[in-house]
Amino acid sequence: MIKLNILISAYAVSPTWGSEPGMGWNWIINIAKYCNVHVITESEWRNEILEAVKELPQKDNLHFYFNPVPEKVRLMCWNQGDWRFYWYYRKWQKQTLSIAKDIIKNNDIDIIHQLNMVGFREPGFLWQIKSIPFVWGPICGMDMIPVNYLINAGWKTKIKCIIKNNINKLQFRFYPRVRSAFNNASAVICATETAKQAVEKIYDKQCFFINETGTEVNTKKNIPKRTEGVFNVLWVGRFIYTKRLDIALRSLALTSNASIQLTVCGTGSKEEVDKYHNLAVSLGINSRVKWLGKVNHDKIGQIMMDSDLFFFTSIMEATSTVVLEAISYQLPILAFNTCGFGPLVKKFAGITIELSNENQSIREFAEKLDYLSENRNILNQISENEENNSYMLSWDYKAKTMLSIYKTISNPDVRNT
Repeated sequence: MIKLNILISAYAVSPTWGSEPGMGWNWIINIAKYCNVHVITESEWRNEILEAVKELPQKDNLHFYFNPVPEKVRLMCWNQGDWRFYWYYRKWQKQTLSIAKDIIKNNDIDIIHQLNMVGFREPGFLWQIKSIPFVWGPICGMDMIPVNYLINAGWKTKIKCIIKNNINKLQFRFYPRVRSAFNNASAVICATETAKQAVEKIYDKQCFFINETGTEVNTKKNIPKRTEGVFNVLWVGRFIYTKRLDIALRSLALTSNASIQLTVCGTGSKEEVDKYHNLAVSLGINSRVKWLGKVNHDKIGQIMMDSDLFFFTSIMEATSTVVLEAISYQLPILAFNTCGFGPLVKKFAGITIELSNENQSIREFAEKLDYLSENRNILNQISENEENNSYMLSWDYKAKTMLSIYKTISNPDVRNT
């Protein structure tokens, strides 16, 4: 049996973190179950990677090459919104191209894969290697912040969002390296349906839709049935504008069922924390809101086990790791039908409402909260649906899907293996 040799560029890879680094790690180790994988990554988690690889059954299929950046650049990366990072990231990608060429000289590479970061703005330079099929993605970032949800935003937030929307449009259509990457890609993987539609429309290129993140299968047991009593609703996230905690609070205030309680896990700047605490007080619901602040991963899992519903009010996101985490705990979800998470929730994991405007959304969410609190048998059915469909969201399933894409664009000798 011929095994494909894959060269992957993934800036963020960590076996000990979630979000983008955890996503990179899980894609790589699961692809390595079926392929021989060469990975170029940044070296912030070098020691953790090398230790973790030793324990993997597929360790012989994994080969890491580290391309370090200065500590100041790592701090820029962690400080989301620091645009200086992109200059250094572009420089890192140039160095990665040089490393990739050296790897190719010594290894028979079948596929080159630009894996992460997931944002489309920095496609790297590996598409310049024309002799080997190039895969890009999962990617996202083409989605626009819905302007109907900026009514109550401060003027700074409004200006920032409008500028970001316009920059997105221009970069997606006209930025030369983005255009070159799309035009030279043998396969483009999009993390959201809207991203897929945008690429197919602007670049007339067939795309594959695979959410950028995944979950484990059947690792959570003894999920409790949702019965009568207090209706525990969970909200998790940073206190940034696009997460729209204010919509969750205003929706709770409109509900008629006083048994509905909201637990909030997350935090932000002092200004943001004060803003939302004061909003809860002004709405007269502070006694119905439990503020837990920043909560570690293990505790979030237990809170999900004890909750009846996960309330996800984000208006601008890809798939969101926390949504898949809720699904892994068979926790029903109430969310907007948008971005990468919306179609998943609508299909089997909960109930969605369409984007419209703030006031209408608040009314619709409040109606759904009241309805679900009085009809908990619906939640139990959703939990069963989540359990039955969990494999489609698993890392193993996603790796096998990626493998099938690799085979369709590789040379004929390996397509049928």
